[in-house]
Amino acid sequence: MERVNFTQMKDGTKEEYEFLTAHEIDHTRHTAQRLLKALVDLDESLSGYQITRLGHSVQSATRAWRDGADTDWVVSALLHDIGDIYAPYNHDEYAATILKPFVREQCTWCVATHGDFQMLYYGHHLDGADQHKRDRHRDSAYFDDCAEFCERWDQASFNPEYDDLPLDFFAPMVEEVFARTPYDAAVIRSGEREPLTNAERAAQRQ
Repeated sequence: MERVNFTQMKDGTKEEYEFLTAHEIDHTRHTAQRLLKALVDLDESLSGYQITRLGHSVQSATRAWRDGADTDWVVSALLHDIGDIYAPYNHDEYAATILKPFVREQCTWCVATHGDFQMLYYGHHLDGADQHKRDRHRDSAYFDDCAEFCERWDQASFNPEYDDLPLDFFAPMVEEVFARTPYDAAVIRSGEREPLTNAERAAQRQ
């Protein structure tokens, strides 16, 4: 079978849906490669900053990695703005939706809300903007994590002089994350936290 015969889903047969499922499984195996290609496309995204959105993405991930962040944090930092091309008004939610089946809930939440947290740095310069929009999330156990995510890795990563690691350095981490079983409870770890940095990890041990 090269393609199904039905033109309405309700008319499909068991054999056809088994055929499609096999194709879909094979397709999902290449998700990491498609995301890495999409990151390259960020070079053609929003302009006006001193570095491109791709440069911002790898710089954010580089800072996370040098801080001793784990793989979930580093990949989340790398992909946090991947929605800029396709979802400019909710790019944070877009990126979080991509990550959600494969990384810790803590990281997904921070990516999903980082747009509100970033307002702290520039909202007071824009008419009608709420500089303290992040305050609506005060009750979350992950509030401080997202504040730290933005302070250390997001708002600071627009420096053309910073020594970024290349995108290829992060490719194995992206491949590792998207090869995981989706929605695995042992990965999602709902309600659990991991430190963002080695310094925080050391402080917890004391």
